[in-house]
Amino acid sequence: MRNERSGWVTFAGVLLLIDGTLNVIYGISAIGNAKVFNNNADYIAGNLKTWGWITLLIGILQVLAAGSLWRGGLFGRLMGIFAAGMGAIAALLAIPAYPFLSLAAFAMAVVILHQIIVHGTEGRRVDAPASSERAWEGMAEYKQ
Repeated sequence: MRNERSGWVTFAGVLLLIDGTLNVIYGISAIGNAKVFNNNADYIAGNLKTWGWITLLIGILQVLAAGSLWRGGLFGRLMGIFAAGMGAIAALLAIPAYPFLSLAAFAMAVVILHQIIVHGTEGRRVDAPASSERAWEGMAEYKQ
């Protein structure tokens, strides 16, 4: 059995770390009322400072989820899926503040979700013998 990490899960973890870091930077910038954001936009959750705190918390969650994803296991995958999903929702809700950057962050979150969901169990050790070779070995031991 292989006990190595899947390259796709590592890729998703790196993307999750990058997305989380960008959200932390965007959150700090929005809290500081930076001039890169559209100040005349209408936000669903209050004003730009409120949205900055929400983005900052989601970014911290994404950075922690990247570390949990790299450690492996079901909890890491679930936390990665949850954090990437929250990042995707936050990116769509941030379109009034920074339209093109939020669409790029949404696309990155979709790629992260795809990689974790589709390739999340590759390269992980599975304790239950579910391979077809083991099934054939059992058939060979069967006596009529």
